[in-house]
Amino acid sequence: MTLQMIESKCTDCPIRHRAVCASCDADELAQLEAIKYYRNYEAGQTICWAGDEMSFVASMVRGIATLSQTLEDGRTQMVGLLMASDFIGRPGRSTSSYDVTAISDVTLCCFRRRPFEKMMTTTPHVGERLLAMTLDELDSAREWMLILGRKTAREKIASLLTIIARREAAVGMVPVLGQIAVTLPLTREAMADYLGLTLETVSRQISALKREGVIALDGKRRILIPDFNRLISETGDDMDGGLIA
Repeated sequence: MTLQMIESKCTDCPIRHRAVCASCDADELAQLEAIKYYRNYEAGQTICWAGDEMSFVASMVRGIATLSQTLEDGRTQMVGLLMASDFIGRPGRSTSSYDVTAISDVTLCCFRRRPFEKMMTTTPHVGERLLAMTLDELDSAREWMLILGRKTAREKIASLLTIIARREAAVGMVPVLGQIAVTLPLTREAMADYLGLTLETVSRQISALKREGVIALDGKRRILIPDFNRLISETGDDMDGGLIA
């Protein structure tokens, strides 16, 4: 099935089971079809700047984007990653709160903002799903506060790899079992920025995890995880995701 064929039909969409439309029935999907369109961005291209007027909201179909904020003196902080099925924009707000930048080739499934806002009031499944996604995002933000504030450099790297692996498995609807492979969406420089570490520290910790057999490298961005449970043990969390006392 070609990319165009997949994108033209909601029922065949690769993120259908996790996106904002996940709970929609056939009639509701038809309503979304009437207000949707696709946009493609190349790696490095800005999707929107903070303060920009946004005429659309969107679901990430493919690729990775970053959320960042810039202070008055020019300092910039990456505050989030957007992966497949994540939602961009906020109904009821016409401007973007963050700079959104594609760090790989990105495809967005866009919905015209005003018709989407209207649909939220008439289609409970859309509003309920967006609320659930918002609460999941809040949980992720709290988890990230813990990672940045309390974990060691090694635990931060392991935690990021664990999050990426779980997200890839969820989108692909495959279990996280045995040996798995993930595509690292960030350069080591971007990882350092995101994790609040230096580039040298990131490289040193990745090399240590490789040397000890926790991970293996397959090219610049491909990482093999021989035993996912062992990687989890390096995060500082227990097996249920809580912090080990």
